[in-house]
Amino acid sequence: MPDVTVLPSGWALAAAALLGLLAAAAASFDGFLTARASGTSSSGLSQPFGEVARLIRQRRRTTVAADSLLWRIGGAGLLLMALMIITVVPLGRWTLFDFDVGVIWFNAMDVLAWAFVWLTGWGANSAHSLIGGYRFLAHGLAYELPLMFALVAPAVGAASLNVGKIAAAQQGLWFVVWMPVAFLVFCMGVLAIAVWGPFSPALGADVAGGVTAELSGVDRLLFQGGRYALLAAGAAFAVPMFLGGGSGPLLPGWAWVLVKTVALLAGFVWLRRRLPAARPDVFMEVGWLVLLPAVLLQDLIVAVVAAGRG
Repeated sequence: MPDVTVLPSGWALAAAALLGLLAAAAASFDGFLTARASGTSSSGLSQPFGEVARLIRQRRRTTVAADSLLWRIGGAGLLLMALMIITVVPLGRWTLFDFDVGVIWFNAMDVLAWAFVWLTGWGANSAHSLIGGYRFLAHGLAYELPLMFALVAPAVGAASLNVGKIAAAQQGLWFVVWMPVAFLVFCMGVLAIAVWGPFSPALGADVAGGVTAELSGVDRLLFQGGRYALLAAGAAFAVPMFLGGGSGPLLPGWAWVLVKTVALLAGFVWLRRRLPAARPDVFMEVGWLVLLPAVLLQDLIVAVVAAGRG
């Protein structure tokens, strides 16, 4: 494995700024796709920045008997999750934390989405928000176990839970080539924790926006920004896990990590309008009867191949 350089803690600010740039790029691309789909004359690229300015000026709304503390924690929690995920993602040979259990760290952050989205829905003391929270939990019951076992595949293939070692183990062949099911389930999990695409019923128009029904001003800005940041952090984490990390010709390793992250992030944003919303009860059945057996079979194949190599 190539030497990994652990950066001083001050570089965390640079990492946060980079995550912010990726989230802003994702929001701009989403605005472009929205404008294109609606046929408006505007390109839509500047739409997210206008929305940011509007929300900053907007007064924060409150509801009767709301649990304000937990409500605010839930709204800002997704952004915090994204920041914690990128701390273990190697940018070429540089990383903020070289954890031996980096894969488990990601899984721990993923589970926090359950708490933060639920608190956003429950803390507002609003029926629409609460229904949105329940919908997210129902989706979570279906995607969480498949996602956990999807993370097992690259860890077994590299015989390590260290994210940098998993990336280094793909020098000859990227894991996405012979672990496609695990990669697809992982991508599904990223969409789910960002409440994106097929998992948007938690924000459904039929319940006035679900968990975001009562969010306004800075609270809504943090929640929506956290969703884009989670898409960016999930795409970045997929690069060392399945897409070879910084491996690639001509460009330095850090540049390849960024190129792959941007490409996958663009795919996540584009999928928002290409995949139908999944009803929580139907997706729960698919998750337990289709996704879970498929990813367990993927893990078995990886284990057999890894044992044969050993």
